[in-house]
Amino acid sequence: MTRCSTGDEAEGAVATQSRTTYTVPGLSGPVEILVDRWGVPHIYATDTYDAFRAQGFNAARDRLWQIDFWRRRGLGRLAEVFGAEHVERDRAARLFLYRGDMRQEWLSYGSDTKRAATAFVEGVNAFVELTRRDPSLLPVEFRELGYEPALWEPADVARIRSHGLFYNVRDEVARARTLRDLPREVEELRRRRQPERELTIPEGLDLDLIPDDVLAVYDLATSAPAFGPSAPLDPQGDVLPEGSNNWVLAGSRTRSGRPLLANDPHRAAAALPGLRYIAHLSAPGFDVIGGGEPALPGISIGHNGRIAFGLTIFAIDQEDLYVYETNPDDPQSYRYENRWEPMRRVTETVQVRGGEPVEVELLFTRHGPVIHQDPVRHTAFVVRAAWLEPGMAPYLGSMDYMRARNYDEFLAAMNRWGAPPENQVFADTDGTIAWKTGGLTPIRPNWDGTLPVPGDGRYEWAGFHDADQLPGDVNPEQGFLATANECNLPADFPADRHITYDWYAPSRRHRLDEVLAETTDATPESMVALQADFLSVPARRILAKVRELAVPADTDGLALLLDWDATLAADSAAAAVFEVWYRRHLRPALLAGALDGHVDDPAAVAARISPAEDLLADSRIDLELVEHPGERLGPDPDKFLVETVAQTLPAAVAEVAALLGPDRATWGWGRLHVAVARHPLAALLTDLPAGHLAAGPEPRGGSGDTVGNTAYGPNFVQSAGSTFRLVVDVGEWDSSLAMNAPGQSGRLGDPHAADLFGPWARNEAFPLLYSREQVDAATEHVIELCP
Repeated sequence: MTRCSTGDEAEGAVATQSRTTYTVPGLSGPVEILVDRWGVPHIYATDTYDAFRAQGFNAARDRLWQIDFWRRRGLGRLAEVFGAEHVERDRAARLFLYRGDMRQEWLSYGSDTKRAATAFVEGVNAFVELTRRDPSLLPVEFRELGYEPALWEPADVARIRSHGLFYNVRDEVARARTLRDLPREVEELRRRRQPERELTIPEGLDLDLIPDDVLAVYDLATSAPAFGPSAPLDPQGDVLPEGSNNWVLAGSRTRSGRPLLANDPHRAAAALPGLRYIAHLSAPGFDVIGGGEPALPGISIGHNGRIAFGLTIFAIDQEDLYVYETNPDDPQSYRYENRWEPMRRVTETVQVRGGEPVEVELLFTRHGPVIHQDPVRHTAFVVRAAWLEPGMAPYLGSMDYMRARNYDEFLAAMNRWGAPPENQVFADTDGTIAWKTGGLTPIRPNWDGTLPVPGDGRYEWAGFHDADQLPGDVNPEQGFLATANECNLPADFPADRHITYDWYAPSRRHRLDEVLAETTDATPESMVALQADFLSVPARRILAKVRELAVPADTDGLALLLDWDATLAADSAAAAVFEVWYRRHLRPALLAGALDGHVDDPAAVAARISPAEDLLADSRIDLELVEHPGERLGPDPDKFLVETVAQTLPAAVAEVAALLGPDRATWGWGRLHVAVARHPLAALLTDLPAGHLAAGPEPRGGSGDTVGNTAYGPNFVQSAGSTFRLVVDVGEWDSSLAMNAPGQSGRLGDPHAADLFGPWARNEAFPLLYSREQVDAATEHVIELCP
């Protein structure tokens, strides 16, 4: 396999033109890593755990600063390298660490997850030790900012939880604040609950006790820190989005007769390095390739030569906000079942760079970490999170299913899946296609999870639902399965089995169903094109209604929109006009009209309840008001709509002219809507070339409503989307296609750091090679790891 037998390599690295050799303690045999022309490492080992060990080493080689930063943020150790301003964030992160029994934790995953994670961490640490002996191997961030990467413990992989995707405490609080301040009719215009259910305020809950900043500590723990002021082209929004598309087609709908599986998870679109990393791990009996997070062993989206798998969020409500009455004489005691119960107090020390260590206090109740206290009103607030239970480290459950050989084994692995809650799609070489949901689902016997509840014992989880109580399907008659974070519960799903009522809008799923139902000759290339489909279902529906209205024909912008196919192409002037009109003019007018008579200042309330566009867009309320307004827009809703279009559309055209100039022939959506990837420390790394710290801007089509999700904030810069995309040709594995922007490497200035950003913005893909013959032909560099 390698030339390790010479025995004369240096302790660190020996380099030739296309080959580098490292000595790595702990290996049982030599390992070869073939890096292809797209930066994908193909790891060949003679032992499964050597493959994981090499994966950790390679992750550190390519993404050391990123994974070290992830670990510091998760463990609450940012202040020791970035200073006192991060102490409160560190305290928040420590509140949300897993603090339970590690034996139970490891056994909650696959039987050898601890062993695999240990091997992975040994590989990471082997590279960290090399950097201590040879600082030239250190990523530039460490050298510029004057600190070293830390050594890992295997438990770090499992204990850090706060980087995952979780639901729905933010929705609970937003709903509670709306009901606290405004009439109930306003909440019905803020967000659509699905399945439809009457909103009931839990007995004993005083909404007036919930402060606006009740989630400040939770937000610190679960969001990334900012370093320095934001740049003009930074994505805007407080909370970056979470979502995905996935689908799978049976051979009856593909040109080859083989199944095709597609997946494009939607996360932050501005990350440099990117969130995900593609890797190929091969050892006897184990040959898996695909995408995962670089700080975790294994992969979560990909294939293993027998089965293919891909995931999207299935928004199980795994969180509750508990409201406590505290003892006036002892604010660290709370009322529970008519007695005062003491909080558990943990004191820890936060090391601070350039300052004295700070002692922080962490408080916990029987339900979880205390995130807010009000000694004046004698209240305390706790987030109870299923993701703090054993077996809930985000994506670590994939260690089991990525090695399954058929659907039965995959299903068994999904029965142990905890977090994030997922829709998994599946295909295998026998032609089976399937969809299975998974995630730890609390049983709430006497409430539905839509609002906070008192923490006095009246509202307790009664365990968790079995995995077979969650929906799924195998080999459906229509020959395809698709999910897009929408409410996809079956029509006969039990009403008392509360999964969640806070789903994303179904526009992307509707478009997928529309296209796939007409597809009979799908290819990997056509599925990549569907991942970048920019037809806006909301635009098509809104304009269909406008065509029915007697809007004056000379209304500026009307002819442009009515002659448009509702595709948000980057070069489309109509797309630019529609997006500016819909989100900045039509939506506020619709909401204000529906709020008239319910509140004193409809425009202000409309601005408050309008959905944040940095999240996956939500058109449900808008479409209801346009298509089925009832009496919400007054006794003559068509008259209201005609007047609204006639007033707001010219205003939107004028705004586009102010943004893009008076020459309408030069207008294009992609001139406004762009993508930029920027390093989070760009403001601190002032001595580095600007081109190493950012990629873009690149013009983009689409929006948060389109299958090709390119959600954006007030400055039109893309804030979310699928920087990682995959289409698997099941059985003809070398024909699979992938993308991972901005690039595979996290080493600033590396040729593979941002080489995929342009192709990604152009909606291209590269071959995800699997066979050794094809990998050898595309190899750019060889890395030998020797015991």
